[in-house]
Amino acid sequence: MQVNKVSVIGAGTMGNGIAHVFAQSGYNVTLIDVNPEQLDKATATIDKNLARMVKKEKISESDKEATMSRISTATDIGSGAKDADLVVEAVNEQFDLKKKIFQQLDEVTSDDTILASNTSSISITKIAAVTSRPEKVIGMHFFNPVPVMKLVEVVNGLDTAKEVTEQITKLSENLGKSPVPVNDYPGFVSNRVLMPMINEAIFSVYEGVAEPEHVDEVMKLGMAHPMGPLRLADFIGLDVCLDIMRVLHEGFGDPRYRPCPLLIKMVDASKLGDKTGEGFYKY
Repeated sequence: MQVNKVSVIGAGTMGNGIAHVFAQSGYNVTLIDVNPEQLDKATATIDKNLARMVKKEKISESDKEATMSRISTATDIGSGAKDADLVVEAVNEQFDLKKKIFQQLDEVTSDDTILASNTSSISITKIAAVTSRPEKVIGMHFFNPVPVMKLVEVVNGLDTAKEVTEQITKLSENLGKSPVPVNDYPGFVSNRVLMPMINEAIFSVYEGVAEPEHVDEVMKLGMAHPMGPLRLADFIGLDVCLDIMRVLHEGFGDPRYRPCPLLIKMVDASKLGDKTGEGFYKY
C-alpha cells in the first residue's frame, strides 16, 4: 500500500512535530487528540515553527500555507484514523494507554493500514500483540525537536513484516530523516544507552559528587556533548526519563537500571524540567 494519508495520535510536543514533518513532505495529515485545546495549541505551534522557517528563508510563504492546508484535526480516533494508510501513535509512555489506542485502531482502520508507535522504550512486540495484525505494527521513534532531528529509530517487533520495515524506512527517508533499523529490546538503542547515563548523572548529584551544572560541564568539556545530561533530562522531561528507566528496570530485571531516588522525588514534586519551569535548573 502506498502511503498518502497519515494520522498522528497525540498532539503534544512529539505529535505536533511528527504532523509537521509529514505535512511539509506532502502528506495529508489528521492530528488526533481528545483535547480540542491541545489541538489548537499544536496547530499554532506548527504555524509558528513554519513561520520561523520562512523568516530564515528555508521555505517560502506559499510552502508554509500549503503545509498548513494538509493538516486537519479530529478528537475521535474512529473518524480521524479510519481512512489512514499509516497511523503514528505519539501519546504518553504508558502501556495501558497505548494498548487501548491500538485495540481501537485495529477495529477502525483497514487491514492494510500500518500501525506505528513513536514509543521511546515500550516493547513494539507487546503493543503489536493486542492487535490482529502484528506483522503491520512497527516503531517509528522520532527525536525532539522532530522538524530538526534527523534520526528515526525504525523498531522491528517480533512479527513485523520485512516489507513493512522496508516501506517505513523509505518513508522516513522521504521525510528527510535518517532511519536506523533496530530490534525490539527495552529502550531500543537510543534510550538503552542514553537513559542510564542520565540516571548516573542524577546519582552523582544525589550522592553529593557534584552540583548539576558541574556534572554537565564535565560531560560537555570532557566528552564533547553539546548538552549536559542533566540539562538534557530537563529538556526531555524528568517524568519521561523516569518512565523509560522503569521500562528498562522491569524489562531487563537488572538493578543497574534502578531509577535514582532523586529522580523519583523530583517527579513526585512535579519538578519535571522545561515543561514546568523547574527541574535540575530553573527556567
